[in-house]
Amino acid sequence: MRETTVLAISGSLRADSYNTALLRAAKALAPAGVTLDLYDGLRDIPPYDLDLDSPGNRPAPVRDLRDRITGADAVLIATPEFNYSVPGVLKNALDWVSTDWSGTEGLPLHRKPIAVTGASPAAFGTVRAQLALRQVFLWTDSDLVVKPEVMLFCAHERFDTAGNLTDSTSRRLLGELLDALVDKARTRAPADAVVDTAAAAVA
Repeated sequence: MRETTVLAISGSLRADSYNTALLRAAKALAPAGVTLDLYDGLRDIPPYDLDLDSPGNRPAPVRDLRDRITGADAVLIATPEFNYSVPGVLKNALDWVSTDWSGTEGLPLHRKPIAVTGASPAAFGTVRAQLALRQVFLWTDSDLVVKPEVMLFCAHERFDTAGNLTDSTSRRLLGELLDALVDKARTRAPADAVVDTAAAAVA
């Protein structure tokens, strides 16, 4: 069986982010035959600009992210929650990779297996952010993992001071989420790999 590649994206730019630490834990839990690639270019993605959203005009960081999503077998996203929703930097990046106005490139997120998780120092954080992300991926027609739902509340109690995920229940659930994502990637039907070149609507 060939290697399965998972692109892991944290929605937080903070150096000591619990969500980035959560993805590092997922990398350590990855089963044999799975490579988890931690994306670290979110800070470089510029604000979405429709005038630049074409094959010859996109900024280099945007091209890189689109290429990496297209090349990955699956995507794992860990998101914090800002103002009851998705952090702006994460939503902005997803806007850049959800389009194909030329109808010739394909849509990187179309039928792409995706799993969502998140961690928060609060007692209810990441829940609404994950719900908002699920709405986004409904529109992009991505192949979203539905269960398990992995939401780490009171994250400071689940990680040690070095950023290692020490809570056994959280580690088990994260491993199950990764297994479900990899299973989707490995069982993806050939028909699902056909890219729909329909452009998204402009508000």
